[in-house]
Amino acid sequence: MNVQTITKDGQPEYVILPWAEYQSLLEALDNRLDAAILTDFAKRLVDGEETVPDAVVARLLAGESPVKVWRDHRELTQAALAQAAGLTQSMVAMIERNNRRGTTDTLAALARALGVELDDLLK
Repeated sequence: MNVQTITKDGQPEYVILPWAEYQSLLEALDNRLDAAILTDFAKRLVDGEETVPDAVVARLLAGESPVKVWRDHRELTQAALAQAAGLTQSMVAMIERNNRRGTTDTLAALARALGVELDDLLK
C-alpha cells in the first residue's frame, strides 16, 4: 500500500493514499459489513425469526386491515381466529372491515393468536 503520513507534534495526524487504494479499502469494508449483515440474518432465521412474504407486506402497505392480512397469511378462518383469541367471529369481522377498532386487550388477544406483535396490527 502506497501511503503518505502527515504528522503533527510527532504523532500521525493524516494519511494520504492513492484513490484506487482508498476505493479498494471502501469496497473491502462494504463486503465485511454485508457479510456481517448476512451472518446476523442467518442466525435470526436459525433462531426461528419469521420472514414475511412480499405479498403480505404489499397488502399491509396498501392499507388493508392488518388483522385480515395476517389471518389470511396464517390461513385461518375468521371463526378459527376468533376462537383462538377468545372473541366472536362477528367481532373479528367488524375489526377486519374497520367497523370496530378493537380495544387494546382485543387487539393483544388477536396478536397472540396470530403470532405477531401488537404493533403489527396497528395501522
